[in-house]
Amino acid sequence: MLKQILGSLLIAGVPAASLAGGDHGHHALNQEEAVLSPEKEGADQNYDILAAHVHRKGRIVTFHMTLAGSAGATVPEKKGDLAGAPVHSYVWPTSLEPASVGFEGGKGILALAATSHPDFDDTPLFDEDGDGDVGNDGAKWHSHWVVLTPNEACGPGALSVQDIPDGASPKMPATWPGLPLYIDSPGFSPVLDEQEITINVAFSDASLVDGLKYDGVTSALRVNQSIHAPLLCVVDVFDIASGDLSLPGEIADH
Repeated sequence: MLKQILGSLLIAGVPAASLAGGDHGHHALNQEEAVLSPEKEGADQNYDILAAHVHRKGRIVTFHMTLAGSAGATVPEKKGDLAGAPVHSYVWPTSLEPASVGFEGGKGILALAATSHPDFDDTPLFDEDGDGDVGNDGAKWHSHWVVLTPNEACGPGALSVQDIPDGASPKMPATWPGLPLYIDSPGFSPVLDEQEITINVAFSDASLVDGLKYDGVTSALRVNQSIHAPLLCVVDVFDIASGDLSLPGEIADH
């Protein structure tokens, strides 16, 4: 179901271009069994995926993505209000159960995301810009675990981050930011290196990711104008590494 929903938003691509010069041996594009994606003519190259890859060493799992342009260079414009606020994201949808990172009752796809949104800050434990204020740096790229589910209230065939219903109090990860959403702010810092974005994630139990399947997506989300359920909708998909969100990648051991 999810791949049909996202696939319907995808713009068709053209053959991929190779990376610019330099030592890019660590990039996703140069990893065996990476999920490769053709370059998209006319797309914002900073969200145009060339490859997505996930590998692990012990209990540290590396999620990375190679873009045709510069990773993280395009951020949404500030709207000045939470209602309707835009969010841009680099996303790795996975086959992991939401409970594997501490969510109770999550019904959708668990995804790791790097996001930027200048109108609000949802990482209350972290000071991404180092200015001594933990509440003013939502525009800085930061990481989330989210649970994505189909939600017709966001539009026909659309997706949202799963809401927490009024009055419900499901178990959330320790670093849940307090929003009524299945979202976690774990503090894993995205590393932006030219055409590559990388997030290193620590798992307490390495066996949790055995057989993990993944894909790569770049997308835009938007806070509901009513600031109510559905609170955060996916409104555009820039690219899907596999083309159909079939999660063809499998975690590699390094």
